Amino acid sequence: MRHFRQTLLSSAWNLYPAQMSQGTEPMSPVLLPETAVPPADSTAELPRNPHFLPSNSARTIELMQAVDFSVRYALEHTVPLVINLSFGNTYGSHSGTSLLETYLDYVSNLGRINIVVGSGNEGNNGGHASARLASLESARIEFAVGNYESSLSIQIWKNYWDDIRFQLTPPGLGTSFKIPNQPGSWRFSFGTTQILVYYGLPSPYSLYQEIAIDLLPRRDYISGGVWFFTAEARSVIEGIIDLWMPAAAIRGAATQFLTPTTETTLTIPSTAGNVITVGAYDSSTNTLAPFSGRGYTWNTGQVKPDLVAPGVGITSCAVGGGYESRSGTSMAAPFVSGSCALLMQWGILQNNDPFLYGEKMKAYLIRGARQLPFSVSYPNPQSGYGALCVSNSLTFV
Repeated sequence: MRHFRQTLLSSAWNLYPAQMSQGTEPMSPVLLPETAVPPADSTAELPRNPHFLPSNSARTIELMQAVDFSVRYALEHTVPLVINLSFGNTYGSHSGTSLLETYLDYVSNLGRINIVVGSGNEGNNGGHASARLASLESARIEFAVGNYESSLSIQIWKNYWDDIRFQLTPPGLGTSFKIPNQPGSWRFSFGTTQILVYYGLPSPYSLYQEIAIDLLPRRDYISGGVWFFTAEARSVIEGIIDLWMPAAAIRGAATQFLTPTTETTLTIPSTAGNVITVGAYDSSTNTLAPFSGRGYTWNTGQVKPDLVAPGVGITSCAVGGGYESRSGTSMAAPFVSGSCALLMQWGILQNNDPFLYGEKMKAYLIRGARQLPFSVSYPNPQSGYGALCVSNSLTFV
């Protein structure tokens, strides 16, 4: 294989070709990040918002290059591949149609490959709100901005064919401004806050429309207090609107929607259709981890997460050496990645099932998933088809 970009993984990623428990025959190599969660503001698609920093799209491109490197390595050395992505952010429509999501779907079909992605930790952090309007209806969507917030970005996503107009009202000023209902960028000022608006169009790989709002300080901080959007539906077919803030890790705890929606809090790219999406549960109590990102995908209604795995109080490697207890879907996803590697070893390398990869692997995991007491029906937006149970998956073979 010619001209690999060997340096792509040098600083953030390492490729670990796992070995069989007996002997040295290579098993499925597993790509694991050295850092459990890369910066949460890294974007999951090339930004259409001109105010987004170029470094965000660069992180996405680097991730895609790292995946490409790993796939090429696996093809060159004729080994099965499991890629673990403990990575996620909130930028995008959450419909599975962004550049990164469609790329991962494509890569998942290239050969003996499984890609496992954590569903994110935004389930109970107040970063998502939604409404559904009929023609001539309106909705008020309030959000709080905490003190000492240096900036805030909010995305509004809707169907392009729905005519819905928006106004934004800052706290305490008694004044609101109408967001222009036409493509372009605008700048407004209210009190201590500068407001940048980007009104987008559908892209070649997505039907949906984004309206991006950036709140920036005129001095040190943006205006704290309760802000609200007013959405007015003129003529709509579906009337769905959803709003997302950045991940909780990069905004103050007081900054959130006042009536949040816990569904569709998956982070991107766990919304990609062909990846195995993993939420988290507490295995000591058999309860859902409250932070676990929940489905389904926006507008497309794909069942995500596919399943859940232990993600609370997991002993893991600590920065600087030693071990520590960590929680998050970044802890849950590696359980599934390791299980995929073991199943691929059994199926492909030990000649029990040479086609145990891709959607067939997902089907085995779903078939063996164990139902949990906190869910009544399956699948569901909290735990998908249930909890990881490799033993059950092999029972049906």
